[in-house]
Amino acid sequence: MNNENSEKLDSPSVKIIKDFGVPAEKVFDAWIDPKWISRWMFGPDVRDEEIIKLEASPKKNGTFSYVVRREGELINHLGTYLEVNRPGRLVFTWGVEGVSEEESTVTIEIVSTENGCRLTLIHQLDPEWSEYTERTKEGWSFMMDKLKDLL
Repeated sequence: MNNENSEKLDSPSVKIIKDFGVPAEKVFDAWIDPKWISRWMFGPDVRDEEIIKLEASPKKNGTFSYVVRREGELINHLGTYLEVNRPGRLVFTWGVEGVSEEESTVTIEIVSTENGCRLTLIHQLDPEWSEYTERTKEGWSFMMDKLKDLL
């Protein structure tokens, strides 16, 4: 177990901090509600793609599956919720079906502030995906900006 933890610490990660002018509960819910996810994470309002299916069971050990069609190809983003503690903390695995055996881990921490809340996202990538660190950061930054605009 210690080896696993030290390997995770050596893996590349992305960190994004974003302030929102709304309560923490509202931001947290946007991460677990497929209707919200279709507005800021996936779909034609986010990028050139069609949503096929967005399903989530946001509870400990619950799973999600977000299937979209991009450039004629079906892509299934999937994962398992490791921690669901509304409104302050959400931890889940993140993977793409058929692309890699390894999943990464995303940790969302949301703290209330005087003017709303501050979200900190840490996406710990598998070392196999280290060349995608900057692209991952750009993707999450874009989506966080989209979410902020919507909220």
